[in-house]
Amino acid sequence: MKINNILTAIKQPELYSPGTATMWNDPYISKQLLPVHLDETLDLASRKPESIDQTVDWICSKAPGAGKEKLSILDLGCGPGLYAERFASMGHDVTAVDFSANSLDYAKKSAAEKGLKINYIRSNYLDLELKENVYDLIVMIYCDFGVLIPDDYRKLLKMIHKSLNSDGRFIFDVLNDRGFHKTSFPNSWDCTEKGFWKDSPYLALSHSFVYEEEKVILEQHVVFDDSERNRIYRFWTHYYDHGKLKQLLQQNGFTALSFHEDVFPEDSIRAEENVTFTIAEKN
Repeated sequence: MKINNILTAIKQPELYSPGTATMWNDPYISKQLLPVHLDETLDLASRKPESIDQTVDWICSKAPGAGKEKLSILDLGCGPGLYAERFASMGHDVTAVDFSANSLDYAKKSAAEKGLKINYIRSNYLDLELKENVYDLIVMIYCDFGVLIPDDYRKLLKMIHKSLNSDGRFIFDVLNDRGFHKTSFPNSWDCTEKGFWKDSPYLALSHSFVYEEEKVILEQHVVFDDSERNRIYRFWTHYYDHGKLKQLLQQNGFTALSFHEDVFPEDSIRAEENVTFTIAEKN
C-alpha cells in the first residue's frame, strides 16, 4: 500500500465529487445496517419507537384532509418499514420504497406476519417512474432529503410534484443550520480482520470535511484491502434554514406551508431543535 495513494485518497474533494462505492445496495454492509435500524435503544439509523409513534401521529394530523380514514401514502427511503407499518395499521393505503434488498426482505416478512398490506418496491427512489396525481401524502423521514445533492433533489421534487394529488402534501425533515457548527465528526481509523465495511481484512480511514459557504458536511470513508484497491464512500449532509427550504420548494412547484422543530422528544440523539420538519403543498 503506497503512502502517496493513501494521502491522495483522503484529501478533501471538490463539493459533490462522487465516491467510488455506495453502501445501500452492498449485500454485506446492508446486513450490518439492519440490526442498527431495529435496535429500539438506539437513534442511529432509525428513531426510537416512541419517537416514531409520535412522528407518525403528527404527520397524519398534518396530512391533507386530516382525519381522513384512508390516505394514499408514499414512503420514500422506508428501510425496514418502521413508519410504513404504522401508517398501514391506521388503515392507510401505503406504498414504500427502498434501495436495500435486505431491509425490504425484512419489511415484507414483518408486514406479512402482522397481516398488513403494504406495496413494497425495491428501487433507488430517484429512478422511480410514478403515475400522475396518485398520492395524498408523500413522506421522507430521518433527514434523508438532506443527503441529496442539488441535481438529485431537483429531480426528486419534480417526481413528487407530478405524483401528488392536487391538494397533496410532501412532509419531510432535515437538519437545520442551528446544528451546523455544533456538528463534529472526528477523524478516525479502523484496521480489522472483519468489520462493518467488509467480511475480510481492511483498513478504513474516516474523515469529515466542512463546506462552510454551502453549509454542507461530508463524511468520507476510504476502505483499503489487500488488493491495494480502495473504495470511497461519501455522505453529503446539507443544513437548511427556513429561507433556503422555501426557495428550493418554490422553485420546484411547491408552497412551504410551515416549519416545525418540536415534533419528537428531546432525548433523541438528533435533538429536536436541530431538526426541521417541513410541510409542503403542491401548487
